[in-house]
Amino acid sequence: MMMALIRLLIRLTFLFLVLGITTAIALVLLLLDRLTGRRHNRLPLARTCFLACCRCLGIRITETGSPPDGPALLLSNHISWTDIPVLGGLSEIRFLSKAEVAGWPLVGWLARQAGTLFIRRGNGEAAQRRDEIANTLKAGHSVLVFPEGTTSSGLTVLPFFPRLIGAAATAGVPVVPVSIAYLRDGEPCHITPFIGDGEFHWHALRLLAAPAPEVRVTWHPAMEAPPDISPRELSEQVRAVIVEGLRQSHQPADSSGSPAATSSSVASRTEMISRSK
Repeated sequence: MMMALIRLLIRLTFLFLVLGITTAIALVLLLLDRLTGRRHNRLPLARTCFLACCRCLGIRITETGSPPDGPALLLSNHISWTDIPVLGGLSEIRFLSKAEVAGWPLVGWLARQAGTLFIRRGNGEAAQRRDEIANTLKAGHSVLVFPEGTTSSGLTVLPFFPRLIGAAATAGVPVVPVSIAYLRDGEPCHITPFIGDGEFHWHALRLLAAPAPEVRVTWHPAMEAPPDISPRELSEQVRAVIVEGLRQSHQPADSSGSPAATSSSVASRTEMISRSK
């Protein structure tokens, strides 16, 4: 119990520090936007912030494959709010999020500054958001969508809502399936999934106090989105790939301690980004 409390206090301190610094930089960028009359790219800042948040959470990331070099529509299974800092820390991407996030104190404002797109489920916004995603892809930015429309326990993948996937064909970019899995002591993690009607802050505190989970991310090969294939058929193909990737992620690690051909800690990713600047 004492170790959990110490872990919570240390991680909370660093998390608030990261959020404070990120907010200050975002305000500076907002001021520069107004002074220069153009919007500056926030994605490098967002990626660095996401990586720092993962460090604060103690998350250990193992990757298989690599993010796409060019713009692509990324489709991933959805387990927790932590999916966003994990995936956003590995690649410069924009997210499609539920509209409620835009109203969250500070987090919602930072999400808007990072270029997050928002959708209100069940409100007839799918066609409008599909066009918005297509325009973002045409502008050269990758967009990540969670087509399940909600989070799951991480043991399986829920059925997909296929309407938004048509943005890839409209923009002429590929679809990239992404599998994400959380493990603790070699088994699917039961703490990280954020499902049901639980409160965000209680879940965050519980996660911060717990030992670090391992996250396995699989970037699957890109899939073309020809105009003659229906969105539903394409979404079913993508879902099948993600389901298989999730199944493989739950397999025991090999002798090197990793199930993936490419493994890296968040710390090493941060160093790589720092060296590339």
